[in-house]
Amino acid sequence: MKHLTFAALLIITFVACTDQQSSTDNATPANPASISAGKTIADTHCIGCHGLDGKGAAPAIPHLAAQLHNYLVDAMNAYKKGTRVHAALRDLMTKMSDAEISNVASYYGSLAPITVSKTSQEVASPYENGKAKAIALCASCHGENGNSTIEGVPSLAGQQPLYFVAAIQSYLDGARRISTMEPVLRGLRKITMQNMAVYYASQIPAQRTAPSFGDPAKGEPLSANCGGCHGANGVSYDAAIPSLAGQDPVYLINAIKAYRDDTIRHHTDMSNLLKDSSEKGIENIAAFYTVQKGVPAESGPTTIKQYVDQCNRCHNQIEENTSMSIPKIHGQNKDYLIISLRAYRDGKRESSMMHKMSLPYTDTIIESIATWYANQPAK
Repeated sequence: MKHLTFAALLIITFVACTDQQSSTDNATPANPASISAGKTIADTHCIGCHGLDGKGAAPAIPHLAAQLHNYLVDAMNAYKKGTRVHAALRDLMTKMSDAEISNVASYYGSLAPITVSKTSQEVASPYENGKAKAIALCASCHGENGNSTIEGVPSLAGQQPLYFVAAIQSYLDGARRISTMEPVLRGLRKITMQNMAVYYASQIPAQRTAPSFGDPAKGEPLSANCGGCHGANGVSYDAAIPSLAGQDPVYLINAIKAYRDDTIRHHTDMSNLLKDSSEKGIENIAAFYTVQKGVPAESGPTTIKQYVDQCNRCHNQIEENTSMSIPKIHGQNKDYLIISLRAYRDGKRESSMMHKMSLPYTDTIIESIATWYANQPAK
């Protein structure tokens, strides 16, 4: 995905192809004395959240059992240094010596993995969930695949996902006032909006013929100011800015006039750019964009397997990798995984590799990935 896309973190393990190299082997040290000393510390300081069995005591608290020694050490040191933010953990870690931190990691790493209670074997992708909801709510007006055939009704096929979500929100907030929209959209969760956005962004816009009004050739030079944001020929490559190529011409005219007159739609930059546009000029701009060939904003119906395959390049071969501190995430707490991925995506936890990989993830994609891993047997 381009954008997007939706990361914030908490307590002590997870998805981190960290940029720093680990100083020792990833295997848990087999020193019984270290394990025993670590258990004593865990029984005093860690049991309330992580238990003596290494199981997170509540949602958003990670499981530590069977986690790799070096990853736990690196995570605890990150809290100690303040590069991971958690007030209680930082206070605790600053009071621990390097040896004590290593012993705690040895203890939790020596435990058997937590048994996962599966809630679902198959996790539907955002695309699949979005398709079902889009067809149920929107197909009668916007077409089953998002290509509208009703005059004045916009096509949604190929539309940029962040813009799609923002548009839905504007109808719910009353910023855009169309009486038929708010009742249909009322009660939609943000995750559902994002699922629908993924579906529509992946659809292929239909090629339209020239409308009965306006002149596409005359509209092209008038669209020069529009191209800076909406892309060449109306194909946007910014997830927050709509594509105009192949759009319904009557819808385009109505939308342009609404921005020009600052009535139904409010956007200062749009109003300023369009304030001197004539009726004929607007028709010509709409005609130009109508006949342009649109393209999908997304590459297609990405499955959960495709997302997971990306993650597994690092997280499925951990024992073989001794150069980076990478956690086990199979069977990890779902809420913790969601918080962690959001933190990496949003730059709130350090790892340029994780930030770059998760930057395109919407909250719905993150939730699907987290659900999949939470339902896998811990390793």
